[in-house]
Amino acid sequence: MANSKYAYVRNYELPDPLLSGCFLICRLDGHSFHRFSEEHGFAKPNDERALKLMDRAAMDVMTEYKDIVLAFGESDEFSFLLRRSTNLYNRRQAKILTILTSYFTSCYVFHWSKYFPDTLMRYPPSFDGRIVLYPDERSVRDYFSWRQADTHINNLYNTVFWALVQQGGKTTAEAHAVLRGTVSAMKHEILFQQFNINYNDISPRYRKGSVLVRVVRELPYAQHEYQVTSEKSPGQVVVQQLASEESVRKKGAGTRVEVLHCDVIGDEFWGARSYILAG
Repeated sequence: MANSKYAYVRNYELPDPLLSGCFLICRLDGHSFHRFSEEHGFAKPNDERALKLMDRAAMDVMTEYKDIVLAFGESDEFSFLLRRSTNLYNRRQAKILTILTSYFTSCYVFHWSKYFPDTLMRYPPSFDGRIVLYPDERSVRDYFSWRQADTHINNLYNTVFWALVQQGGKTTAEAHAVLRGTVSAMKHEILFQQFNINYNDISPRYRKGSVLVRVVRELPYAQHEYQVTSEKSPGQVVVQQLASEESVRKKGAGTRVEVLHCDVIGDEFWGARSYILAG
């Protein structure tokens, strides 16, 4: 940036580095997406096209920024976990937040026609974002447990609500009145007794949300352990052991992003992917 007599105005800018030694979670939420979904005719209670579009935008973000080790999405929101040791943009909060938010939004718009080929985008969507710091592994796990529990609670309510409206002939006000004060077991009973719907048979995409993880790309067996680096003399080669899967994941190179619809509240998910919280 050129130095001039006007450069003093930079002194008004405040530094905003995020505390080191903490995990970063950036959560993006659709802004006024109730209106956006209505304007674009999203199916109720879930529109698979819209959810797959969210997944695709999140995959692009995770592919672009290798320090993101996990992402979780439901409805019109996505949460991204950055490794504890990340130095992305020198941990500047505004820089990280604005770039992840804008990149996700632009990817959502860029891929719109692939998932809604017959629906013209009537106006541009927008997403807001926040970054929260978490000090340890337990709080990170509890965060994602909170988001997945929220996914289940919201989806169960919406599934029963729209069954009452679409199949039961209720108005939206009447459906809300029926569900007021009900607990989970009562909602399950309404679905099964009145509409012959077993909630557990509903797609896990809707019940559990989308979980994005890094998976090491498959290589031929020999390449998993060794690669030729040079030849000293005919018939004699020097080989070097390749990096471990964990180190490959940490660097983000040689990996692909995979979408799962699985439980993240129990220990199994985290035990199988210890690299996520390795720092």
